[in-house]
Amino acid sequence: MTRSPLASPFPDLPAVAGVRVAVARARYKTWDRADLTYVALDEGTAVAGVTTRSKCPSPEVEWCRAALTLGHARALVVNAGNSNAFTGSRGRAAVEAIAARVAGATGCRPSDVFVASTGVIGVPLPIDKAEAGIDAVLTAPEASWEEAAAAISTTDTFPKGAIARAVVGGRTVDLVGIVKGSGMIAPDMATMLGFIFTDAAIDPALLQTMLAAANIRSFSCITVDSDTSTSDTVLAFATGAAGNAPLTTMDDAGADAFQAALTDLCTQLAHLVVRDGEGATKFVTVQVDGAVSDESARIVALSIANSPLVKTAIAGEDANWGRVVMAVGKAGEPAERDKLAIRFGATQVARDGLAVEGYDEAPVAAHLKGSDIEIGVDLGLGDGRATVWTCDLTHGYISINADYRS
Repeated sequence: MTRSPLASPFPDLPAVAGVRVAVARARYKTWDRADLTYVALDEGTAVAGVTTRSKCPSPEVEWCRAALTLGHARALVVNAGNSNAFTGSRGRAAVEAIAARVAGATGCRPSDVFVASTGVIGVPLPIDKAEAGIDAVLTAPEASWEEAAAAISTTDTFPKGAIARAVVGGRTVDLVGIVKGSGMIAPDMATMLGFIFTDAAIDPALLQTMLAAANIRSFSCITVDSDTSTSDTVLAFATGAAGNAPLTTMDDAGADAFQAALTDLCTQLAHLVVRDGEGATKFVTVQVDGAVSDESARIVALSIANSPLVKTAIAGEDANWGRVVMAVGKAGEPAERDKLAIRFGATQVARDGLAVEGYDEAPVAAHLKGSDIEIGVDLGLGDGRATVWTCDLTHGYISINADYRS
């Protein structure tokens, strides 16, 4: 698959104390690559997570939800090429078999094993291949973060990873994340698989609060095609190996710094997903100001970001700001035509409900030829604001998804 023109080089990510990563070939599809990722976690590792709000979640999502209530983890298994979603009792049996296999080999409880799968919907995950893959990965050499990021991918064109750091209680803690996602991306939690690892010591309940807050400002603000997956899962694991005084409340020293680092890491990962949007050639930032509330601004921004007409205009480098007006108007949120202002990049194109007098399209056309595009809207009604990120819609998206199962 051709690498996205918006791709970033994989960063140099450090090892995280208390975490060991390996990959293997379960051969879920007829491809010659690793497609099963295994992460071993030291005893005492805290876990938090957010999952899809789809009404048709996979058995893996349901398994993770139940395991998250216990707050601790010893292992993670990620399967690529088969989402195991909409597979009934056979799908549930596959997840149970994976957890039991890992638990039996490592001495942990099945509930300590987190499982995620991604790929085609409606095909039961083959238990024999999963178990053989687990047997292989348990004795495999340690893998790099880049190898793990590649192994969890499906239609991704490049592996995605990021790092952030924070000082907590006088100790520097690392936060490392890998993510996969390219299509079926819409901000209803996060349409992708994302895994975050840190050596910080933090209470599971606080980690859950922090991850939920970071998610709202990052993964839930991206969209490629407005479609929400059945398998969305973002998990954060904290081993405590850094030796800091454990964070238990937001009032603890270093809690704010850790929250900022976690939000930064999630935002980096979210941007990488958009930059690998299927067929994407433009990374688009949509900023909405002047709404009656932040949530109203977010709804308007998503209306713009999800509009096929706006996205195809961006793909064609067409400064058709009328399509932005359309998207604002259909959002169902408070808006007044004669207070609306629109800009592309730094150029104001419309204000007070009509085109700016003497508007010169040349600088907008130049802006649209770039790879990073900005659309700004001011509703002129209040202090609400929001930023979301999307990509353009090209023929490449159609080609990838028309041939997805072949």
